[in-house]
Amino acid sequence: MLAIIPKEDRAQALRIQRLFMASSTYALSAVLVVYCYYNGWFRLSGWGVVIFATLAVLANLTFYGLIRSGLNLKFRDPSLTMPQMITASLAILAALYFMDEVRGALLFMYLVTFVFGVFRLRVKQFLALTLGTLVAYAFIIFLLVKTRPAGVNLEKEIFHWVVLAMVLPWFSLVGGYISRLRKRIETANDDLTRALQTIEHLAVLDELTGVSNRRRLLEVLNKEKVRVDRGQPTFCLGIIDLDHFKRVNDQYGHLMGDEVLRSLIQTVQREVREMDTIARYGGEEFVIVLVNTTLEEACSVAERMRHTASEQRYRGLPDDFSVTISIGLTEYARGETIDGLLTRADSALYLAKQHGRDRIELELPAHV
Repeated sequence: MLAIIPKEDRAQALRIQRLFMASSTYALSAVLVVYCYYNGWFRLSGWGVVIFATLAVLANLTFYGLIRSGLNLKFRDPSLTMPQMITASLAILAALYFMDEVRGALLFMYLVTFVFGVFRLRVKQFLALTLGTLVAYAFIIFLLVKTRPAGVNLEKEIFHWVVLAMVLPWFSLVGGYISRLRKRIETANDDLTRALQTIEHLAVLDELTGVSNRRRLLEVLNKEKVRVDRGQPTFCLGIIDLDHFKRVNDQYGHLMGDEVLRSLIQTVQREVREMDTIARYGGEEFVIVLVNTTLEEACSVAERMRHTASEQRYRGLPDDFSVTISIGLTEYARGETIDGLLTRADSALYLAKQHGRDRIELELPAHV
């Protein structure tokens, strides 16, 4: 069932809430018009008042339909602020024409209308709306003088126009200033949000290689443990170690060693899925977490990584230079500890080192 206010789109929901605020102003104005009608201050007939109110309702329903359907997103201002304010101003002008003794009091409704401009409008837009309002109101006075000269106090109407000409520009400047402040706050909040996201992102990445760090690794392992312990498919874990990496640092220097480390791990990372995780465990050791993966499938992934590593070449180093990797691989058993899992994978890695390096060794859980 279609909700009146969309919950899935916060921006659209806010626009509809603002529209409802504006609609409440129309409702208040309708009450005033009806009151004036019963006191003989509004020249339209009863049916005229009904038609006037119906048009106002239709205008609001049209704006609601545009926003709720998403068609408003095709406009530069999705809030449709200026069209809504122009519509409200035209309604006030029509009411002013048909109003008699209390016409001046109705001018306060312009201030209520202009309040909604602080959400979006710039000073130029405020001033343009002000100019249009003053010209239109002057035209209404002209029509009244022509059609109902006996019922118009021209001096009073000119005074009302002058007061409006003084108040609306001032309100436009203040409204534009508030709008600028609001936009600055929004920009500052967006910048702060992006900065916090960057900090959070960097907090879980290894600075040198760009893969996940130990903190992120433990978060992933605990999350996967909970998932598998609840009966979901298991995951596999491997510990990767670069063979004889100390020789690289000793022969070519630590800066080149860092470049080799970074280049190699970013290359082998392409062999795993986005849902999997590679994290730096310490020094030249890395851990891979392969989710929803059997040990047989994990062996295939590990073999591709091993082959890719041995084929990798490095800028600034001899063409025959290569670095191999050893991998200790295991599978998580429901209910065991993370430390036990890591210890078993480390034991498998030790076997790979003992058996000549550049190879993969497996160690199964005790109950498998």
